Amino acid sequence: MIQVIHGLKGSGKTKRIIDMANDAFNDQKGDVVFVDDDNRYMFDLRHEIRFVNAGEYGMVSPEMFFGFLCGMLAQNFDVTVVFIDAFLRLVRAKPNETEWFFKRLEELSERRHIKFVLSVSCDDSEAPDYIRKYFI
Repeated sequence: MIQVIHGLKGSGKTKRIIDMANDAFNDQKGDVVFVDDDNRYMFDLRHEIRFVNAGEYGMVSPEMFFGFLCGMLAQNFDVTVVFIDAFLRLVRAKPNETEWFFKRLEELSERRHIKFVLSVSCDDSEAPDYIRKYFI
């Protein structure tokens, strides 16, 4: 399952995804991972949630980030939910440049039974249909 928290900068997406991650810890039987592009919100999360600063690994495309996620999940088969904040900033892409990523992420989610929650900063009218279908 994929869910996308959407809206323009300053609309509360980060607070919402942090709250969802903290709540998910109580509901999940497996590991919860939170991926961000810096350490800014590390201490807002429960200490049991695995925080990953993906900004330290030089992502420059959605394809690189997908490989990064696959490597992370190959190392830990107990992950059941992954939260990704500031997705577009992390992969340095515009919404219309991410179709390949969302197709592969959906396949990965179904194959491994992992829930992905992403925050995407964009005007709702500019979001392509392949992202819009995951809006919550």
